[in-house]
Amino acid sequence: MFKKIVLGIIALMVVSVINVKDVKAEDRIVKIDGSSTVYPITEAVAEEFQKAKRGEVKVTVGISGTGGGFKKFCRGETDISNASRPILKKEIDVCKESGIEYIELPVAYDGLAIMVNPKNTWASSMTVAELKKIWEPAAQGKITKWNQVRPDWPDAPLKLYGAGVDSGTFDYFTEAIVGKAKSSRGDFTSSEDDNILVQGIASDKNALGFFGYAYYAENKNKLKLVAVDSGTGHVLPSEKTVMEGTYQPLSRPIFIYVSKKSASKPEVKEFVGFYLKNAPKLVKEVKYIQLPQKAYKLAEERFAKGKTGTLFGGEAKVGVKIEDLLKLEEKK
Repeated sequence: MFKKIVLGIIALMVVSVINVKDVKAEDRIVKIDGSSTVYPITEAVAEEFQKAKRGEVKVTVGISGTGGGFKKFCRGETDISNASRPILKKEIDVCKESGIEYIELPVAYDGLAIMVNPKNTWASSMTVAELKKIWEPAAQGKITKWNQVRPDWPDAPLKLYGAGVDSGTFDYFTEAIVGKAKSSRGDFTSSEDDNILVQGIASDKNALGFFGYAYYAENKNKLKLVAVDSGTGHVLPSEKTVMEGTYQPLSRPIFIYVSKKSASKPEVKEFVGFYLKNAPKLVKEVKYIQLPQKAYKLAEERFAKGKTGTLFGGEAKVGVKIEDLLKLEEKK
């Protein structure tokens, strides 16, 4: 009888240990949402991290746009927010009200590409003024044909495609081109999913659109780049021109924001450390532009020290170069 009782207790202990282990495994989840531009980088890191952890940690990565991601993040629903622009004052205020502190970490550099269909033989380059003429609010319902942009261009419909209004890409593009974030005509095909925009431009001879350069790099056979002239000559986006800062005003750093509270969880701490260590390699693999090693080192130090807040003061910043980013970080 005593032997049976002992065996029963041992069995219960084994079951309890297994159940505790299962619960811990299920609880070790890193929740990420936000920018579709940053998504390919974070998803690549998540895949490699989960392989390294052999299923001990699950990482979920959503796409709701930079603005949509910050809404979830500031409600405490996610651990990390992907962002293709710095956090804005209104988002800072919401996070503050909810008691959410965050650590801002730059992870790559990106250029916004202006693209047309490969069958487009006329629009090889455009000035910032011409892009503004097309995209400003006053253009809605008025600038609807290519020859209204330049008289020698075809009398053909101008079909526009662009990032969704919750996207940091939309915010950055409108700030850089129109002069005010979110100031844009509304009669264009928009999406938070850049792959939908790729398909739209690739299937429409009269299309013109914008989104992150990396999505162009993945779809070169379907799209054609347009050079941009900001006053110093026509420049095409490339790893070289973005890195040098000559592709302006459409080059920008992109980020992840880590909840300080979440950073205390071992799985989040491990993931962010893995992210910054492996970013140079994985950023390049998914066709983005890596920051200098010094920038990643500074980001690692910022995370290790738990430095919260933003380097950008809650304002949209256009034309920030890598050197500027490093100077801002060193002063902090």
